[in-house]
Amino acid sequence: MSNEPIALGEALASFDALWSPRIVTRVNDYDVRVAKVEGEHIWHVHDDTDEFFLVLDGELRISLREPGGERTVRLPRGAVFTVPRGTQHKPSAPTGAAILMFEPTGTSTVGDRHAEVPDHVDATTGHALGSR
Repeated sequence: MSNEPIALGEALASFDALWSPRIVTRVNDYDVRVAKVEGEHIWHVHDDTDEFFLVLDGELRISLREPGGERTVRLPRGAVFTVPRGTQHKPSAPTGAAILMFEPTGTSTVGDRHAEVPDHVDATTGHALGSR
């Protein structure tokens, strides 16, 4: 990891892949990841960790399956939201978005339990910044 400042706009401009986060830095045992997203991800669950989202550009929607039923939260640019551990969720961005996520190093983008992973979703624990 770099010990120099990282411009998030430049980090996002360094790759084109959707749903394929890049690790911009680490804080203790956590990755700070940025991603470009468009369309739908998949329903998935992180059993042991919360998942933090910050929308840098565009709008992100996160559908949640909770004990009281299903709902969708809409996150415009500048909004943050944390999906609690154990909550089944599916991010989507019909018109595209750029997001920042904060989660423990090694956390899979498709969680611990998930639907079938389509080709447009990168099942990864994050890529180093600078990898295409």
